[in-house]
Amino acid sequence: MGKYTKEDILRIAEENEVEFIRLQFTDIFGQIKNVAITSRQLEKILDNGIMFDGSSIEGFVRINESDMYLKPDFDTFAVLPWKEKMARIICDVYCTDGTPFMGDPRNLLKKVVKEAEEMGFELNVGPECEFFLFQVDEEGNPTTKTNDVASYFDIGPSDTGEQCRRGICRALESMGFEIEASHHENAQGQHEIDFRFDKALATADNVITFKHVVRTYARRHGLHATFMPKPIFGVCGSGMHTNMSLTKDGKNAFCDESDELGLSKIAYQFIAGVLEHIKGITAVANPLVNSYKRLVSGYEAPVYISWSASNRSALIRVPTARGEGTRIELRSPDPSCNPYLEMALCLAAGLDGIKKGLTPPEQVEGNIYEMSFDDFEKNHIDCLPASLEEAIIELEKDEFLKNVLGEHIFEKYVAGKKREWDKYRTAVTDWEINRYLTKY
Repeated sequence: MGKYTKEDILRIAEENEVEFIRLQFTDIFGQIKNVAITSRQLEKILDNGIMFDGSSIEGFVRINESDMYLKPDFDTFAVLPWKEKMARIICDVYCTDGTPFMGDPRNLLKKVVKEAEEMGFELNVGPECEFFLFQVDEEGNPTTKTNDVASYFDIGPSDTGEQCRRGICRALESMGFEIEASHHENAQGQHEIDFRFDKALATADNVITFKHVVRTYARRHGLHATFMPKPIFGVCGSGMHTNMSLTKDGKNAFCDESDELGLSKIAYQFIAGVLEHIKGITAVANPLVNSYKRLVSGYEAPVYISWSASNRSALIRVPTARGEGTRIELRSPDPSCNPYLEMALCLAAGLDGIKKGLTPPEQVEGNIYEMSFDDFEKNHIDCLPASLEEAIIELEKDEFLKNVLGEHIFEKYVAGKKREWDKYRTAVTDWEINRYLTKY
């Protein structure tokens, strides 16, 4: 049985005097969209959904196929803590014939989750979302300036975003989040708030909600929050480390206490599957031109395709917790990604490793950043794509990932990202003007 029934939602809305409800969904690039209804329409919408124009949403359908339905997921209903008398409910997108629209990222994740369930597995995911808080100018436009001089785990007065973080945490907890940690990150103005792991679909929903809450509360504190991966040159960028574990029959399927590292055969196979497909996954996990300014050596972000049970320079790390806490941490994704697509591809790749009985390469125990070229050759260590263009090429080459995404999402996503790369490739930047204008 679900978290909420129709009667529960109507009762909670009435008790909180909710006047408007946002029917929320996400496009293929991870942007939140919504249709607002009044409380008088709520019961009808809960019964029947609502029609909307899908041709106006980037990556959805053509204008001659425009009619689509939003079907509310009752379990996602929440009263918004910063807006009096307003609530939201996350929806799935359906076609007019009553079938799920497979251009909807949430429906795609549900499809892969169902495949895992048919194999007896359930994926738990715990993301670590980092973000920057910047000042705004006199007109309210965002800058990249911060009066914050703090670094990792510092407290006020150096950490000027501390009060804003507390407000974000309170708001999230009022919406049902379990906040595990909140702290200042390495760079000035950089922050992290960690919430408890959950099933894959709930976690993807939570990431979308988290980003919306962070931006809203930053604005209330006169700040601008950004999940841009690398807004400032010369400092660490923002990641979304993705902790994953599988359960089977109610037990952690990654744990095997008889193994030297405490990992099961399934865990090794899952790691191998993710490593097998990581180059293509990168186009989704790191979806912006700017993402590849973060994925460079020297700033704690992974660059090389490897795994380790000990060091943080590896792409996949196995945190020290064992038993029911056994998990793997994929360190490359950044918070600009669409979490539904990212988690769908990671899960599908891991399951592919299990199905094929893949074996990962030997773990890398030393600091990869300090290794020589000969070390890379000896350990057969490859690199992640160095640009959005390279990542898209790798995605196009991976037939397995293309099939997971499906024809619609694959074609629309790749076309959108190629347009983005082409605009970047042909732009004349301030760096070029400053370097070349007076010299040539």
